Amino acid sequence: MAVYSLIIINKAGGLVYQREFQSGLRKLSTNDYLVLAGTFHGVHAITRSITPKLPALPPSITTGSSSSSTPTPLPSSTQSQSQTQTRTQTPTSGPAFTLPNPGIPTTGLEVLETDKFRLTCFQTLTGTKFLLFTDPGMVNIDGVVMKIYELYADYVMKNPFYQLEMPVRCEAFDRHLATWLRGRA
Repeated sequence: MAVYSLIIINKAGGLVYQREFQSGLRKLSTNDYLVLAGTFHGVHAITRSITPKLPALPPSITTGSSSSSTPTPLPSSTQSQSQTQTRTQTPTSGPAFTLPNPGIPTTGLEVLETDKFRLTCFQTLTGTKFLLFTDPGMVNIDGVVMKIYELYADYVMKNPFYQLEMPVRCEAFDRHLATWLRGRA
């Protein structure tokens, strides 16, 4: 179970870091990596915008409350005069929709799996994307991505000489990343 490659893309879609961790991979040119980063950024944006929205349930169904509702009698053949059954009607102003998981913001493409590799994308709150190419059978990829993000935060973002959105040239990050990934194998 191996990590093949890591690519970091800034919020504008520019390639800021690329590293291969396995020998024998097909070599790509710098231009190929730049095109890959820009293309993935675009695909990620498109998949984020086409996240399906589900019809929302009316508030009276989801919460059990009936604010601004009017009771209307239900027809009943066995209904006595002293007892009336009512149902609540809520006014509707058109169809309401919600995201599949309303508490979580929409995200784009997160995982792409083939028989040869698995691409996992983690996007930070600032828009930086970490693309991790791994063996398709690898487990706990989320933990690996979070550790890479932690190393990035410790050695790149805390580096006083690093300029945001610029290529990452931090020897400490390279060294600790390679050491940690080697230790996992």
